[in-house]
This record gives sequence, structure tokens and C-alpha cells, in this order.
Amino acid sequence: MLLRRHVRCLAAMLSLCAPGFAQSAAPHYFSVPGADAPELARRGTHAVGVRTLELVHAGQVDILKFDRETGKAPLYDRPLTVEVWYPATLPAGQQEQTVYTSPLPGNNPAGGAKTFETAGKALRDAPPEKGQSFPLVVVSHGYPGSRTFLSYLTENLASKGYVVVAIDHTDSVFGAVKGFQSTLLNRSADQLFTLEAMEKLAAAPDHFLHGVLDASRAAIVGYSMGGYGALASGGAGYSAASGIARMVPGGYYSKWIAGSPEFTGLRHDNLKAIVAIAPWGAQPPQNAWDKAGLAGIRVPSLFIDGDQDDISDYAAGVKPAFEGAVNSDRWLLVYENARHNVGGNPPPPEALGEFNTQESFDEPVWRKDRIAAINQHFITAFLDLQLKGDAGRRAYLDVPVVRSNDGAWPVTRGERTGASYSPGAGKEGHTYWKGFQRRWALGLQMHHLAPAGKP
Repeated sequence: MLLRRHVRCLAAMLSLCAPGFAQSAAPHYFSVPGADAPELARRGTHAVGVRTLELVHAGQVDILKFDRETGKAPLYDRPLTVEVWYPATLPAGQQEQTVYTSPLPGNNPAGGAKTFETAGKALRDAPPEKGQSFPLVVVSHGYPGSRTFLSYLTENLASKGYVVVAIDHTDSVFGAVKGFQSTLLNRSADQLFTLEAMEKLAAAPDHFLHGVLDASRAAIVGYSMGGYGALASGGAGYSAASGIARMVPGGYYSKWIAGSPEFTGLRHDNLKAIVAIAPWGAQPPQNAWDKAGLAGIRVPSLFIDGDQDDISDYAAGVKPAFEGAVNSDRWLLVYENARHNVGGNPPPPEALGEFNTQESFDEPVWRKDRIAAINQHFITAFLDLQLKGDAGRRAYLDVPVVRSNDGAWPVTRGERTGASYSPGAGKEGHTYWKGFQRRWALGLQMHHLAPAGKP
């Protein structure tokens, strides 16, 4: 009798828990922020489609085949696989669901690289939304990385009315890494070529992005080595005296060197803004840019980094690069006590079994889903301002106090703010960062510097 009663109680408990189990089995999408995310992080109103395209950048220098005897390298047609997210129309009965597969960092494909999967909230090959055109955002991963490494951001931006194109940078992809000289020489070239290639493709009447993509309003978002490229794409010529200039043989780096006869500065009129997340290269001993080189950035820029970044070196690299971009209207978002991994997706379960893989994704102090949500919030504000002309977004960037911890949100006795977002400065005594819930803007800094000669 007692046993039967115990079994019945256990069955009742399991039946009550069953909905919870069903919910936990549902896919978790990195592009869908949690309830504690700041205001602009939430996904937009557009359904999202995704397609894979193969691009070819013809006639490029194959620097990894440089012949020291002749002092020359052959040319080749450089392949680039890109993933394209875009506002879409969902056919009846279809849902935004896909899976992205990528090798785990540190694995050699010849030895059978282990892969991991990321659930995507996008419909593969969905028909694009018609009736309006959307700005272009080119996304560039680190060394190594992959075109889906920032899917938390790419899907999220597409849902807000952007066409987002993320590059698999040849020779820099997880499981297929080759000599570093290729990344140094090709990173900015890949970004600018992709911008141009997408504009040409969308101009064709039979292309799926025809009438959908407005490439005249474009931005580049780069993480780590992608940030190294983004600064150059934005106009920063590399220094001839830098450590990296000596890494690329044969004089093939000269067209990227500030002051050289081949250097032209900003190379595409459509590029209106850049986002550099933990950009590599400004730190000693590389010192990729001097003052004259950084002054070449004339488009608005958003820098993002952790103040404990020991890869790109926040104190000696990223912060001086931000300060040195004197002709750019620029912002610097700082995660206090964060290191370098402030750009990519949160870690997949497959990365958690070994420290060597987990440290490629995770942070020692910060929750990665929290970083993802904050990035979604501020990058949305920045791109909406620069590419869509939404002047109201500036209030999210021009925060009333530099350190979020110093923001004040006075409440009366017994008052509860709940999940409401701060309206920003305005009400007497209110200096809390706009778009954050009370008590939740913590551990952040936002710096803003206007272009030279402007207040």
C-alpha cells in the first residue's frame, strides 16, 4: 500500500514537471536574448532567412606560396564562403529553424576534426521580404573562427532590417588554419571585396537580393583579426615600421601601408561605419598603426573590448587605437574584468569538456549570454544611427555617466521598477544608462570622443 502511494506520488510529480522538460528540450537560440537583456537587444519584427554563397576574389596574391629565390608569389582565385542572413517571408507552415555546423577550435580536419552544432533561428533559403531595401552589414571573424561564430549578432541584426553577410576567411577558419601571413594580407581585402561583390550580385535582376539589399549603406563588424581588418577597411593605413609589415614578404603589403604610393585610404564610398570588437594589432610589439595611420579613419566607429584583454591588450593596444582615431566620431564600450572573448557566440556544450576549447569561447568572469545581449543592444543603436539615420538611437550611446556603476535611478519608498527600462537622463537625479533595467547596468564603461575640431 505504501509502495503504491509512493509510485502514484512520483508519477504525479513527473507529470507536473513534464511541461518543464518539454520546454527545456526546445532549441536555444543565441540571437534571442533573455529577459534581463537591455532594451535594444530583443529581436526585431522581421522573419529571417539564411543562404550560403560562394564568392571568388580573382587574381589575388597567394602569399603562402611566396618564392624567396624569385621574391615573388603566384596569383590565385581566392575562394570565400559567406553566410547571408536577410529579412524574409515565411511560407505557410515553415518556421525559422536551422542548424550551423562548425569544427571545434584546435582540431585538424586531417585527423577527423570534431564538430559542434549551433541552433539557428532562421529559415534556410527562405524567400526574401520584398517592398523595401535594407542596409548591408559585413561580419568578419577572428583567427581562427567561422562565418557562424557570431550568429547571435547576425541573426539578430537581420531581424531588425539588415542584410548581414558573414565571411569564412580562407586560411583562418576553424579546422583549416594556414599561415598567418595570409590573414595579415587578406583580411581587409576580403571585407571590402565582399562589400563590392554583394552590391554587384544584388544589382542583377534575377538575384534573390535584388531590390532587397541597399549596399550604398554599409558597415563592417569585425572581431579580433576581423577588427584588425575593419580598422584598415575604415581607412587606417598600417605603419611601415610595424612588426606586422615585416611579416609579409615581397612588398605585397605596401598598398596597405599609410603614405605609400599605392595607399588610397578609405577604399569604398558605401562604407559608412565600422565596429571593431577587441581589434588585434595595435598592441606592442606589432604596433600595426601609428598616429598618421589611425587618423585615416573618418567613418564613425564603435570599439568594444574587455579591460583585461590580454590578446589585443586593452591598455596598450585597443584603447590607444580608439583614442588615435582622431577623425572618427567614436565610442568605446568596455567590459570591466573581461578578457578577449567579448565578440563570439556563447560556448556550445561540446566546448565545455576541455579547458583548451572552452577558453576559445568563454570568459572567466562574465556570462557570455549577457555579453551577447549587451553587444546586440549597443551595436543595434550604433548601426541604426549610422546606417538608418535614426537620431533617437544616439541617446543609448551618449550615456550620462561613463561608468555604468555610477548611474542613479532614484525610487520612492516602496516603488518597484520591475522590468521597465531606464529612459536615460532627463528626470531630476536620473543618470542611469538608457535601455537598461534598474540594478542591471553593472560593470560597464562607455567613452565617446568627437572627431577633431568638433565639440
